Amino acid sequence: MPAGRGFQRQSIVEKPDLSVIIVNWNAKELLADCLKSLFADGEGVTMELFVVDNASSDGSVEMVQRRFPEAIIIANGENLGFARAANQAIGQSRGRFILLLNPDTLVMKQSLPKMVGFLHHQPLVGALGPKILTAKGSIDLRGGRCFPTPLTELFDQARISQVFPRSRLFGRYLMGYWDHNDSREVDLLSGACLMVRRETIEEVGPLDEDFFLYGEDVEWCYRIKRAGWKIFYYAEAEIIHLGGGSTKGSPEGLGVEALRSMNLFFRKGYGVLHSWLHRWLILLITLAKEAFFLTRFLFARGERERKRAREKIGLHYQVLRWSIGITK
Repeated sequence: MPAGRGFQRQSIVEKPDLSVIIVNWNAKELLADCLKSLFADGEGVTMELFVVDNASSDGSVEMVQRRFPEAIIIANGENLGFARAANQAIGQSRGRFILLLNPDTLVMKQSLPKMVGFLHHQPLVGALGPKILTAKGSIDLRGGRCFPTPLTELFDQARISQVFPRSRLFGRYLMGYWDHNDSREVDLLSGACLMVRRETIEEVGPLDEDFFLYGEDVEWCYRIKRAGWKIFYYAEAEIIHLGGGSTKGSPEGLGVEALRSMNLFFRKGYGVLHSWLHRWLILLITLAKEAFFLTRFLFARGERERKRAREKIGLHYQVLRWSIGITK
């Protein structure tokens, strides 16, 4: 396909406005659509594009080489996780601003030029994120959040935040009391589309490679905010986050990985006490869930209901093993 006028190879533009970094694992079709949306949005901003592939087996690298020759490809021989892979490209990048972008996203028209322009005129903002829409067109509240705490995790795991999403207490983490249709300063942005100023990275460092799949955006925003930079949710720019990209896997494995990453953030950000409090809260909640679904399984009225309960029992069993330290 024809190249977007904004994208040029690193050797041609020594210091482009923007370095776009996409970490991919077996998401070829979604990645192709993401790249097409990028090339359609590149006018007015000089950009370099990195695709870091974590040992995909679906032909992702070959597709990028064939259809998007402007991309700088880093092909890893194994899955290094998100943070390590993204840091590979951050270390090679030259842009004034760095954009982390998921392969399962679509960039809406003029969103990147708007974000670059905003950062040009707001020197105190270290990180910027757009409004994120789901595939159904609703706003994903994870685009602008407060920092999590063991208490917000309790409300989330116990589903209290879903029952009272607009509560300033129970809905605090996702800020459900705010419709996310206007721009404002926040604590935390989504790693699905996260633009960071180079000077900010030089001050706080790159992504923490102790995080494999989840939580690296939370920890990075925490460091950025703690260093005195502003973090801003910019509703004038939009992306669509389709989901189902490079995070394929069993619900059990992904659920435990998300909890593990959140627990790691609590330990690094707040200290060991918060980490242990989080683990014990998860244990108590999961025991209650196991009892509930075991009862559902024993008194199920049909095979479909029994199968659903069995799946939940298996998922929560893996969480229990993690919460008491049997699995890491």
